[in-house]
Amino acid sequence: MQNNSGTIRVMLVDDHPVVRKGLCLLIEREPDMTVCAEAEDAADALRGAIEKKPDLVIMDISLKNSNGLELLKDFRVQLPDLPVLVLSIHDEMVYAERVLRAGARGYIMKHEAMDRVLAAIRQVLRGDIYLSEKMQSRVFDLVRHPHSKANLPLTQLTDRELEVFELIGRGQGTRQIADHLNISVKTVEFHISRIKDKLGLKHHVELIQQAALWISNENRN
Repeated sequence: MQNNSGTIRVMLVDDHPVVRKGLCLLIEREPDMTVCAEAEDAADALRGAIEKKPDLVIMDISLKNSNGLELLKDFRVQLPDLPVLVLSIHDEMVYAERVLRAGARGYIMKHEAMDRVLAAIRQVLRGDIYLSEKMQSRVFDLVRHPHSKANLPLTQLTDRELEVFELIGRGQGTRQIADHLNISVKTVEFHISRIKDKLGLKHHVELIQQAALWISNENRN
């Protein structure tokens, strides 16, 4: 996909300026690509995409005061033909399937080499889905053995439950999570109860420890 000028216009959505700068340098080196817009949160990203009409969006799922999964769903509703490639540090085994369900056309980890990122960009622009070989194997396994998800407990969580789990891991209490997500404390407590059931945890302190450990491992990736 590309506009009438023949140049592929790319929008970058990431709350880290250094990441956007690196991607901008990578894309601008390509003779047929240019960066047409940047954003660091969901609201600016949606407005920018509607206004600038990019041929592709490259985005993270952790955004400033925003939820990337919700942004993907908004893109799908308001700009259904807009291809989106998610570039993130988060474990693809937990997030790749989620972002595809939300409307993305691909998922690639930030630690991948630049030529691999470019290959992912071009594959999505061709209308194909991009996943790493490891994740492709995982998807094929899920098709052959649907119940194998049980081997990865976090994949059993809903998008909202995973969001609550992540905020717990970042040290937020119930009231803070409620304020952050604009939901009631009672709703947060319900999500926490469901998370503990799904992860086989009996006590809240165990949940805090597991969530903090997961965040620590994510930050090391």
